[in-house]
Order: sequence, then C-alpha cells, then structure tokens
Amino acid sequence: MSKSNTDTNKSRGRPISTGTGTQVGARWHDAELSEIDDWRRNQEDIPTRAEAIRRLVRIALDSLSKKGKR
Repeated sequence: MSKSNTDTNKSRGRPISTGTGTQVGARWHDAELSEIDDWRRNQEDIPTRAEAIRRLVRIALDSLSKKGKR
C-alpha cells in the first residue's frame, strides 16, 4: 500500500532563507572548520555551520564592544 502525499506537511520548493541580509562567501581551511564544528556540537541546539559562524562573530563583536575596542 502506497503512502498518500497528504501524510506529510512538507512544503514544496526552496527552504525559507535566514533573511534578506548580504551573502558573504569565504574559504575556510580544514583546521578552522574542525574547530567551528567542535564548537557547534557543544551547543545545546547544534546549529548549522553557517549559524555557528554567525554566532561566533556575534560573540567576538560583543566582546570587543564590552572592552571598548569597537
């Protein structure tokens, strides 16, 4: 017996984006990616790699502004 298409509520097409920001591309070395992946796996919600990089940048910028270096 085949499953009906109504069994799942998945929408068709591209996934929802994270917003209307500017896309920035970067090349990363394996060692850096490994550190980022280790950090994100230690987070409660295990963010995607892109979200982990956004969070790490936010942490660094917040740290600088607290030190008055911004």
